[in-house]
Amino acid sequence: MADHQKIVREDNAGAVEENALLRASIMDLRQRLAEFEQNVDRDQLTALYNGRRFLAEIERVVASVNRYPIPAALAYVELEGLEAIGRRHGALAGDAALIHLGGLLSSLVRSTDFVARVGNETFALVFEHLDHDSAIEAMGRIERCIAASPAALGNEEAVLEVSIGTAAILAGDEVQDVLMRADQSLRRAKT
Repeated sequence: MADHQKIVREDNAGAVEENALLRASIMDLRQRLAEFEQNVDRDQLTALYNGRRFLAEIERVVASVNRYPIPAALAYVELEGLEAIGRRHGALAGDAALIHLGGLLSSLVRSTDFVARVGNETFALVFEHLDHDSAIEAMGRIERCIAASPAALGNEEAVLEVSIGTAAILAGDEVQDVLMRADQSLRRAKT
């Protein structure tokens, strides 16, 4: 009987130890999954949200505007001359310019606004509770701040030039309507 109790105690101790190891492994996997899920929505270069997350956000805001009478707007910001920066200062300088611009954009908007990198040199900003005229004013201020904050590119600094297009998000809009108007506004700004 004593041998049987000893075997049961050893089995229980082994099971407790194995259970603790399994719990630790599960916690590690949960942490890795959370990190992966967070990185899926992030641009690898700038750490801003990416185009995938932007589409989810613009869908949410368009649905909200269609449900409640709140003003909202979308702005596209495109970095001009990225290829020239890369040719003159090297590929890493182009990356540095994009990182600098992304940092400026996120620091110049309200904490409730949304900033994402949606293309190689294109960023999108979504403003809730901001009408189109106010969004245009905000983007003018942001453009002036970008011009006054040159990017450090190795031993040199470069003043970044951007083109900006804005579009109001209106009741009755579909996501494609808003994206098309913002894109058309950006094209007009570039010409």
